Amino acid sequence: MPRGEISGKTLFTAVVFVASVVVLAFKFLTPTPVQILVEGNTVITSQVPGLFTYSDVFVIAIALISMSVSGTYLLLHDLIGVEGSAHTNSANSAASVIIEERRQRWEEIAKTLKNDEQVLYKAIIDEGIINQSVLVEKTGLPKSNVSRALYGLESRGLIERRRRGMGNVVLLK
Repeated sequence: MPRGEISGKTLFTAVVFVASVVVLAFKFLTPTPVQILVEGNTVITSQVPGLFTYSDVFVIAIALISMSVSGTYLLLHDLIGVEGSAHTNSANSAASVIIEERRQRWEEIAKTLKNDEQVLYKAIIDEGIINQSVLVEKTGLPKSNVSRALYGLESRGLIERRRRGMGNVVLLK
C-alpha cells in the first residue's frame, strides 16, 4: 500500500477509538443518579447525583478496553507490521537499505580517523551499540586511550555516549 493511504482496518480502528472516547466522555459527564440503601430487610433506592451503577461501570470498562486496544493498534501498527507480510517485507527491505547506506557512510568516515579512533569506530560499527568497557576488552586499547578517542568521536558528532549504571553505552549517530 502506498504511503499516505489508510487501510480499511486502520480506519475501522480509528472509528472504534473515537467512539470509545465519546462513550467514556458521556458516561463520565453524566453518571446515572441512583443510590441503593439496605436497612434490615428493606431496600430503598433513591436518586443521588454523581454515582455510577453497575451497568455504567460495565459500559465504562468495555469502552476503556476498546479504546486501549484500538489506541495501541493505531500507535504500533506500522512498527509491528500488522498490514501483512508484503508490508513487513517492504518495511524490512527499506530498513535494510537504510542500514546498509549508513554502514557505507560510516565506513567512509572511518577512513578519515586517527588510529585509535578508527579502531574504536569500526568496533562500534560492528556492534551498533556497545558498552565502553567491552570496547576496551574488544580492542585491547588502554582505558585512557579509549576514553580519549571516544571523546574525539563524540565531539565530531559521530557517536553518542549514554550513562548506564556504572559505565557508558556507546552508539552511532
